[in-house]
Amino acid sequence: MSSTEPAPEAGQAIFVKPWVFIRGVPNMSVLPPEGPPEIAFAGRSNVGKSSLINALLRQKGLARTSNTPGRTQELNYFVPGGYSGALDDLPPLAIVDMPGYGYAEAPKEKVDAWTRLVFDYLRGRSTLKRVFVLIDARHGIKTNDADVLGLLDKAAVSYQIVLTKLDKIKPTAVPKLLEATAEAIRKRPAAYPQILATSSEKGAGLDELREAILTISQQR
Repeated sequence: MSSTEPAPEAGQAIFVKPWVFIRGVPNMSVLPPEGPPEIAFAGRSNVGKSSLINALLRQKGLARTSNTPGRTQELNYFVPGGYSGALDDLPPLAIVDMPGYGYAEAPKEKVDAWTRLVFDYLRGRSTLKRVFVLIDARHGIKTNDADVLGLLDKAAVSYQIVLTKLDKIKPTAVPKLLEATAEAIRKRPAAYPQILATSSEKGAGLDELREAILTISQQR
């Protein structure tokens, strides 16, 4: 646990448990059976998604980080350990690391295949409760981000914006960034209006993100 983070509240104890990687999904035929509620993370391949997931779950190296854009080419599933997976012993939550987007060096056929995988998953997964779309605080919503938000709107999947790398911008710039981001999603039908601002390095906003995940996962 980072020294910058307070001790977790009782409801957030799940984020103290050791989490484990259970499966990488390159296509829909090997998707795990629907069970626990799923929370997915999406974002450009250099937005710090793996770092945020590792910080969120308080485990270094759980989600793979890489300097090579587009390295995550599968839906990667993580669950808290200690559950057998039987119908009467399912984990209470699954985190899904979605393939990064916006990687210029990937061949078009791979990009198209990953796009189909993501859309098929979004459209057909009843246990998917929300997608957190990560946006680099230094750059705001870019064209490829807007394209993904449009995909989520089309799939009618609830999503929420999470700003990353908050420590890389001046504190005085944060209110304006939040305002601009809120305005950019205001008319989008599947967007949840509250925007979360985080820093994996400093631990800022992580408890708020954990609380949001717990609240969503408990909704029926």
